[in-house]
Amino acid sequence: MADAVIPTGVLRNLADKLYEKRKNAALEVEGIVKQLAMAGDHEKISTVINLLTHEFTYSPQANHRKGGLIGLAAATVGLTSEAAQHLESGEWCGVSVEWRRAVVHLWSGEGRGVVFLRSAEGEVFLRGAEGEGVWTRLVKPNTSKIAVNEALAHLNNICIKFSRLLVFPLSLLIYFFLIFCSDATLQQIVPPVLNSFSDQDSRVRYYACEALYNIAKVVRGDFIIFFNQIFDALCKLSADSDANVQSAAHLLDRLVKDIVTESDQFSIEEFIPLLRERMNVLNPYVRQFLVGWITVLDSVPDIDMLGFLPDFLDGLFNMLSDSSHEIRQQADSALSEFLQEIKNSPSVDYGRMAEILVQRAASPDEFTRLTAITWINEFVKLGGDQLVPYYADILGAILPCISDKEEKIRVVARETNEELRAIQAEPAEGFDVGAILSIARRQLSSEWEATRIEALHWISTLLNRHRAEVTAHLSVLIYLNEIFDTLLKALSDPSDEVVLLVIEVHACIAKDPQHFRQLVVFLVHNFRIDNSLLEKRGALIIRRLCVLLDAKRVYLELSTILEGESDLDFACIMVQTYQHVSTVIQSLVEEDINVKFLVQLDKLIRLLETPTFAYLRLQLLEPGRYTWLLKALYGLLMLLPQQSAAFKILRTRLKTIPSYSFNGEQFKRTSSGNPYSLPTGSQFSEDGDLNSDMGTSHSGINFNSRLQQFEQMQHQHRMHVKAQVQLRNSSTSVSKEVQRPQEPHQLSPSSDGSRPSSRSSKKGPGQLQL
Repeated sequence: MADAVIPTGVLRNLADKLYEKRKNAALEVEGIVKQLAMAGDHEKISTVINLLTHEFTYSPQANHRKGGLIGLAAATVGLTSEAAQHLESGEWCGVSVEWRRAVVHLWSGEGRGVVFLRSAEGEVFLRGAEGEGVWTRLVKPNTSKIAVNEALAHLNNICIKFSRLLVFPLSLLIYFFLIFCSDATLQQIVPPVLNSFSDQDSRVRYYACEALYNIAKVVRGDFIIFFNQIFDALCKLSADSDANVQSAAHLLDRLVKDIVTESDQFSIEEFIPLLRERMNVLNPYVRQFLVGWITVLDSVPDIDMLGFLPDFLDGLFNMLSDSSHEIRQQADSALSEFLQEIKNSPSVDYGRMAEILVQRAASPDEFTRLTAITWINEFVKLGGDQLVPYYADILGAILPCISDKEEKIRVVARETNEELRAIQAEPAEGFDVGAILSIARRQLSSEWEATRIEALHWISTLLNRHRAEVTAHLSVLIYLNEIFDTLLKALSDPSDEVVLLVIEVHACIAKDPQHFRQLVVFLVHNFRIDNSLLEKRGALIIRRLCVLLDAKRVYLELSTILEGESDLDFACIMVQTYQHVSTVIQSLVEEDINVKFLVQLDKLIRLLETPTFAYLRLQLLEPGRYTWLLKALYGLLMLLPQQSAAFKILRTRLKTIPSYSFNGEQFKRTSSGNPYSLPTGSQFSEDGDLNSDMGTSHSGINFNSRLQQFEQMQHQHRMHVKAQVQLRNSSTSVSKEVQRPQEPHQLSPSSDGSRPSSRSSKKGPGQLQL
C-alpha cells in the first residue's frame, strides 16, 4: 500500500547515492504527507512512516539509510507545516483556532466549539468549549500507535453522540487531534533517527544529525519527551571521530538547548540521573559538552540546578585536573557560579556536598585541592547546624592542607581551621567529640610538623572545652587510654614545639587524680624502655610538667614509683628541701664517680641554669637564709672535675653570690653534725624557715627515713653493679676454669647488712667544709 502512496520513482530517488536526488525525493514525500494530513488519512501517514523506517533507515545499504533519515524529517515537516500557521491564533475553513500550550480551542462562527486538553502526564481529553458535556479521555500516557487509532475511533463516536456541538467537519477535529497528539507520531519517527547516531558510516551519522535538527525545528516543545535519549546521543557524538559529525552535532545541540530553555515541560528530575552517570567520562569533548549543558540549565530561572548540585559536583571537581586548560577554566567558572548561588541561597544541602569536598581536598592536583578547601572554608562559615555531623571529616581534610606545599592552600586551610575551632558546638547537637579526637590522633603521625601541632591544639581544645563529655563515660575513658599511647610516642617527636604541646595535653589530662598517676607511670615506663627518650627529652618533659602541674606533686609521685624499680639508673630528685639535698650530696662520696655519673651531674648543672630554676638562683641573693642551698651547690662543685664545663658554669654562678648577707653563726650551724647519722631528736630547719620549729620532717616528709631509704637503694645498686662485674669476669675466664678444679665461691654480704668501706673514710665524718 505504501507504493500506492509514494510513487516508485520517488522511492528510488530516495535511495540514490546523490544527495540532490535524495533531497528532491524528500520534498515530494513532504508534499504527500501534507496532503494526507489535510485529508485526515492517518492510516496512510502511519504507513508512510513505517516504510521510511523499516525499508530505509534500518536497511543494510548506507544510501537507503541516508534517504530514510531525510524522508522522516520531510514527513515531520509535512505533518505540521500547515498547523504551524495557526499555532497562536488564526482562522481556517471558517473555524477560529487558539493554541495555548496544553489547550487548543476550536470555535465555529456561531461561537460554539470544542476543547482539547493535554495533561502533564500526556493524557488527552475532549469536551465542549463552553463546559458542555464532561471531559472525555481520548489518550492515556505513553501513547502508542494502537492507542491513537482507538482514540480516533472514540473521537468519531463522540462526534456522532454530540453532533449538536460539532458544527465543523470531523476531519478538522481529527487533524487537530493528530497535531495535538504529535507525541504519538514522534514515537514512530524519532527512535529510528536516534538509532542512526551509532551507525558505522560517518555520513549516516551526519544525516541523522541533520534529520533530527529539522524534526526538532518543527515539533519544538513536543521534542522534550525524547530529551534524555537525544542528550545521550549528543554526548557520544560530541566526541565523534569525524569532524563533520561533530560540527553537525554541535548545531543540533544548540537548537536543543534553545528548545529546553523555552519549554515548561522539561523534567530536571528525570535528567539528573543521566547527567550524574555521564560526569564520569574522561573524554575532553564530552566534558565540554557536559559543562556547557550544566551552565545553560543553571541559567534557566525555572530550573533548580543548585538543588541537584550534589549529584554532579564531584564530576565538576574531577574536571579541574583535566589536561585541557579550557576545560579546567570552564569547570572552575561553573563552580564559582554555583558557590555564589550557595552564598545567596537560604536552603542548601551542605552535608552531601561536604562529603565530596573532603575527598577532593586530598586530591593530588593542586588546583583541585585549592578549590575544595576554598569551598570548605565557605561551608564552615555558612553551613551552621547542618555541618555539625561532618566536622570530623572536615577536620580530617583541613589538617593535612595546613602543611600543603602551596602557600594559598595553607593560608585558606589555617583560616578554615580557626573558624572550625571557634564554633561552640555541643554533643547534644550531634558534635562527636570522639570522632574529632580520633582524627586529631591520626594526624599526630603526619610527617609534617605544622599538621601535628594543629592536631595537638585540637586535642587540647577538646579536653578543655568538653572535659565532662570526655571523662564522664567509660567508653571515652578507654579511648583516652589509646590517646595516652599515641601522645607518649609523640614525646619522641623531633620538634621541640610538638613535644611541649604534647606535655601540655598530658598535663591537661592529668588534672584528674586517676590520670595523673597513670601519666607518671607511663612516663617512667617509656623512659625505661627508650633510653634515648630519657637522654634527649627526660629533663624537658619533667621540667615542663613541673611548670604545668605542681612540681612537688610530680617529684613525689616519681619517687614513689621509682622506689619499686630494680633498675636504678634513672631517678630524679629536685625539691626545695635543701638540707636534705645537701645530705644526699654528701652521701654520694660512697659512689663510683665514673663518666656516666659525671654526665648526669653535668645535665643537672645545666638544668639549674634554665629559666625554670630562676627562683632558685634568686634565692642565692640571700645566702644567710638559704645556707643549705649554698652548701648543696658547693658540694656539687667539689664532685666535679675542675676542667669540666659544668664546673666552670657552677663556679661562675657561685662567684656572683653577694657577701654582704653571710651569717657566720648560720654557716657554723650548717657545717657541724654528721649527715649520715642524725641523732634522734636533733633539730634543724630548712632554708627559709628562720622562725619555724625544728624537726626531722618538713611538709609532712620524714627526711631521716627518706635518707635511709636512699642509702639502702644505693647499696642495692652497688651490689647489683658488683655482681654484673663479677659475671663479666667469670665469663672471660670460663675456659681456664674448665681445666682446673673449681672451688666453690660464694658472694655473701656482711652479716650486719652494712655498706662496704667508704673510699673517703679517712676524711672524717663526711663533712664538706666551706
